[in-house]
Amino acid sequence: MKKKMITALLASAMVLSLVACGGGGTDSNGGGDTSSSGSGTSSSSDSNKLTVWAWDQNFNIKAIETAAEQYKKDHPDFELEVVETSSDDCQTKLTTAANAGDYSTLPDIVLMQDNSYQKFLKSYPDAFTDLTDMGINWDDFGKLKQSYSMVDDKHYGVPFDNGAVIACYRTDILKEAGYTIDDLTDITWSEFAKIGKDVHDKTGKYLLTSEGTGGDTMMMMIQSCGANFVNENGDAYIVGNDIAEKCVDIYTELVQNDVVKLVNNWDEYVSTITNGEAAGVVNGNWITATIASTEDQKGQWAITTMPSVDGVDSATHYANNGGSSWYVTANCQNKDLAEDFLKSTFGSSTDFYDAILPQTGAIACYLPAGESDVYNEPNEFFNDQPIYSTIVEYSSHIPEFTKTPYHYEARECINTAVVNIVNGTAKADALQEAQDTLQFKMTE
Repeated sequence: MKKKMITALLASAMVLSLVACGGGGTDSNGGGDTSSSGSGTSSSSDSNKLTVWAWDQNFNIKAIETAAEQYKKDHPDFELEVVETSSDDCQTKLTTAANAGDYSTLPDIVLMQDNSYQKFLKSYPDAFTDLTDMGINWDDFGKLKQSYSMVDDKHYGVPFDNGAVIACYRTDILKEAGYTIDDLTDITWSEFAKIGKDVHDKTGKYLLTSEGTGGDTMMMMIQSCGANFVNENGDAYIVGNDIAEKCVDIYTELVQNDVVKLVNNWDEYVSTITNGEAAGVVNGNWITATIASTEDQKGQWAITTMPSVDGVDSATHYANNGGSSWYVTANCQNKDLAEDFLKSTFGSSTDFYDAILPQTGAIACYLPAGESDVYNEPNEFFNDQPIYSTIVEYSSHIPEFTKTPYHYEARECINTAVVNIVNGTAKADALQEAQDTLQFKMTE
């Protein structure tokens, strides 16, 4: 009975996680409207109270409130005030405070998206607290996840939301075409292309669905090689980038050969998954919430590693898409309390991660959590795979790559190039345009 209850809770939690971690557009962790349950707009002077900015009542806010409940057991005077603040508003308010040279309006702790945080840390380094010596064993988190909130070997964020990439496939459609999930495990993109063409010929289904200018497939491909569309100096690096060109070649061929269904927007992307037009998805693990929303497909999905890029020595089967971390601001009046609170919960407690998984669908970046019974519970929707422990394990293998404050701009430029190539533009011209556009955006 206990195992059945856990399975049911985990299945429902996947649906909750979509709003917090995924969903198309430019903000893969975007939240809803800003609202406030109290003043809470600045750091608390109360020695036992912390204020937090975060978004999404069912995911991020529920997670940190659960952390507060756990922490309060050993610290009965502890108080936490959460001000619901969208991801965009967190960034806007931080920018406004920094430009005014006045951090007094900031809370003690703020949640920030991994893909956008570097821009703020490099622009406003004085806005955040160095957490390197707060007592966390940083090796309990994957290297890539740590690096999102690091500068000059210093840690500024406590990792939270896991964005490890997974490949998900409809096993019933694969079976119809003569394949199993093992045939799609630890393969290259060229092998994927052959299988995908065969699947389409036999079933009429696409083995992968992807957005056009807003999609992340290209970003995941190049980052799985430990590379990016910028160089170590932070300059646009599309033209002359051999790994980038290999990724572009692979992706355009997948589209042209009916392996990838290229759609216009997020709603169309979701539709190809739920209506069975696509037999596979490669994305951040938060995509499981979308997949699990189709009750009639229960037991017909399985997850595995993403394909690796052919001909690249640094290529792996692992990448990241999405995720967020907690930051202590320079305005925090009790940094010792903030650090101890985050260390005792998000930074070290398997019991905490066991608690929030069925409640919120939040999958740990904390590697020891993947060893718990809750994380190893078979998931009925995904063919009884223990998908949560698998996702945590994948996150430990993701290679580091050069970060850019212009992640979303790079994504838009390279995807536009692919669409142009598919529509007949010469590759050299499309890549040069992407290079020039990205470089211009970096100067705005």
